[in-house]
Amino acid sequence: MKIDIQEHMLVPKHEIMTEDEIADEFSDVEYDFKDLPKIKSEDPVVKAINAKSGDVLRITRKSQTAGEFVTYRIVEG
Repeated sequence: MKIDIQEHMLVPKHEIMTEDEIADEFSDVEYDFKDLPKIKSEDPVVKAINAKSGDVLRITRKSQTAGEFVTYRIVEG
């Protein structure tokens, strides 16, 4: 039996961002998106969504205080 890790209640939503989304999201910040925190290519969710090294992920978590909290990671390795 294969379990979809993305369906687990403790795993936040991970999405691979398009080039346009990256340009829009990071156009008005004073750092390069390549300096984002890293996530390993061996991470189970990275493998599940077929993300490749260099891809930028949008990770959306549910938060009791903020409703939703979005963070970004770049795949390395």
